[in-house]
Amino acid sequence: MNDCGISLQSSIWLMAGGKSLAGRGRIELLERIAEAGSIRQAAIAMSMSYRAAWDAVDAMNQRAPEPVVSRSTGGRGGGGATLTGFGERLVAVFRTMESEQADHLKAMDRRLDELFSK
Repeated sequence: MNDCGISLQSSIWLMAGGKSLAGRGRIELLERIAEAGSIRQAAIAMSMSYRAAWDAVDAMNQRAPEPVVSRSTGGRGGGGATLTGFGERLVAVFRTMESEQADHLKAMDRRLDELFSK
């Protein structure tokens, strides 16, 4: 927080075709899918229902120009999920933009002090 006691808050949403593609929560879901190899395990780790996680993955796969998550059905070895190359790039791009946004917000926060001290 700056000296004037007022700060800025902002969030990033990646959009596709005018619809939300991914924000912080969906990106975290993708990261957890990459770690666990499973939508179900990612959902459990995030304390969300499997259905909500599956719906989020399905929405991203439908809205993105390329699939984000590749799913395999269960069977003897069980099913699983992995990020596609596009899904990995989506996560990396989001995290880069998030970092750049944080740097920009810090600079804008300092500017608030200047504006309030006039």
